[in-house]
Amino acid sequence: MKKVAIIMGSTSDLPVMQDAIDILREFKIPLEVDVVSAHRTPEKMVEFGSKAHKNGIGVIIAGAGGAAHLPGMVASLSPLPVIGVPVKSSNSIDGWDSVLSILQMPGGVPVATVALNGAKNAGILAAQILGAQNDEVINRIIAYKEGLKQKVIKAAEEMKKNV
Repeated sequence: MKKVAIIMGSTSDLPVMQDAIDILREFKIPLEVDVVSAHRTPEKMVEFGSKAHKNGIGVIIAGAGGAAHLPGMVASLSPLPVIGVPVKSSNSIDGWDSVLSILQMPGGVPVATVALNGAKNAGILAAQILGAQNDEVINRIIAYKEGLKQKVIKAAEEMKKNV
């Protein structure tokens, strides 16, 4: 099975990106995690982005705050699907700069973008992309979604008892 690469611009993004790591582990998807800064380690970013598809990666999740160039720059270098996670960082303008930097990609360089700090959804989306070609993964996603449904039903029943 192909791996999901989770990259981020700084170690300070890890608390947000941990949600993607956790959900991918729950789905038993192999992954790798690294810091790849578009601004501070551009050579590493070019190396990673241009070779990820040759290194067993199937999907890239890229988290970045502030100017948030990492997802788009990696998408410009890689033929793989890239999921951008805008991170509300300490140097961010309420996170909007990150959201818009990742959302507003030019035609021909798509980046699937999740909500601000939405790394969990990025992990689920990456699993769904890989699961389209893997029945074991798709069955884990189906079970996960059934679990979400059951939690809502149970919570609604509890609410009705207490109202």
